[in-house]
Amino acid sequence: MSRHPILKWAQRSDKIYLTVDLADAKDVKLKLEPDGKFIFSAVKDGCDFVVDLELFDKVNVEESKYVVGPRNISYIIIKAESNWWPRLIKQEGKTPAFLKADWDKWVDEDEENGGMDFDGMDFSVSWKVMQQCETGLSSIFTSEKLLM
Repeated sequence: MSRHPILKWAQRSDKIYLTVDLADAKDVKLKLEPDGKFIFSAVKDGCDFVVDLELFDKVNVEESKYVVGPRNISYIIIKAESNWWPRLIKQEGKTPAFLKADWDKWVDEDEENGGMDFDGMDFSVSWKVMQQCETGLSSIFTSEKLLM
């Protein structure tokens, strides 16, 4: 009987970061198809590990790259069209238990290009006012009248 390794994923508008957490994997086989079919298989300690996913959208197989390391298998999958996917796989509903967000690589859509957009708001004025308020409060709390 085969098992599923833990898969962690994150995305950008143009790519998917997919990491298979399986240390010391042997006989690693990876297959990525243009329609978004992703197949992984490997053996560890005599157990077969298999993943067969239908990704949310089409991918560019020629531009995608992977590295098989001693602790995991890392795949950078290039999307066929540059846009944000609502999820990694086509299947709607409950996400499979072995599929997790990779919070080390995760970036929200609005943060991809260098940070959050606050519509040109200038926080320097608010920061100065807040500092003045804090200074005023600390002088009130240290006055002799309140210490008695």
